[in-house]
Amino acid sequence: MTVSGSSWEGTSRVFSIYRSLGEIPAVFGPSAITVGNFDGVHLGHSRILREVAQIGREHGWATLALTFDPHPTKVVAPDRMPRLLTSMPARLALFAQAGLQAALVLPFTPEVARLAPEEFVEKILVEKLRAQAVVVGANFRFGRNHAGDAALLGACGRRFGFEVRIIDPVIWRGKIVSSSAVRQLISAGAVSQAAHMLGRPFAVEGRVVRGHGVGARQTVPTLNLAPETEVLPERGVYSTCTTDPDSGREWPSVTNIGYRPTFGGSDLSIETFLLRPLDGPSPVRLSIAFWRRLRDEKKFASPDELRAQIWKDVAATEKFFRRLRAAQKTTIAKEVVS
Repeated sequence: MTVSGSSWEGTSRVFSIYRSLGEIPAVFGPSAITVGNFDGVHLGHSRILREVAQIGREHGWATLALTFDPHPTKVVAPDRMPRLLTSMPARLALFAQAGLQAALVLPFTPEVARLAPEEFVEKILVEKLRAQAVVVGANFRFGRNHAGDAALLGACGRRFGFEVRIIDPVIWRGKIVSSSAVRQLISAGAVSQAAHMLGRPFAVEGRVVRGHGVGARQTVPTLNLAPETEVLPERGVYSTCTTDPDSGREWPSVTNIGYRPTFGGSDLSIETFLLRPLDGPSPVRLSIAFWRRLRDEKKFASPDELRAQIWKDVAATEKFFRRLRAAQKTTIAKEVVS
């Protein structure tokens, strides 16, 4: 999938990206759409996105997710602005993977914030997007001062002639799946639990940067990441999968988030040790998917002691991925038989 102008062109379809209302084609729609921030694109969001895609397929309508940049809280209540789980490019890629055809990244300005709920519906959903179906979660809020809710949206649908579908929240282990719940789990290092709520491992993205060189000289060589993701897992050592988004190459890996206490470090670093050869040029960017927390970061008495622990971490990670592959094969076999 490559970026080209205002669309991502894949092998079978194009995912269009509009970054203002003025970019929406005059002939856009009729459409099935959803509206929200979708931070993290967790299982609850995925259920909504799949519903939109299904409606579009059934009726032959365009399918679109309307999201905002910046996050509305940054404009209306900056002191309560949450740290974001996903960058906008990652969010858009997940929209495309869910089967949608387009996204509108609406600049959230004070003017947009002042729109009454009915104005938002009429000017944007009806006039610009020609919505025939709008799918949202039960806790959906919109319009000035968050005055609009799912019930008001339903009333607008009856007035303007579009269907409204309200999707119940996803429950996992008795808890509602939400961006805030995922954020709390990741910040606590509970990446395996967060993966259950996301439907995939949480990933940290960013540029590869030069490290201090200590690891290559005294323990094992690592790649260092300058994260673009605002939320990071708790300090510690994790079993991860590292991907070069430019080439698609993947490596099982062990990743440390911390301050390198054995070497007297003072700045937070993200260092990943690839368990397979690079087999090509060093990547410029990385995406690190966090599968499992192995242990806390700790200060070792010597580099040799740290190196010995790293190899234990490697063995634990190799064992984890062997078990994961076996479980995946079993699941695929059961699906084939059924």
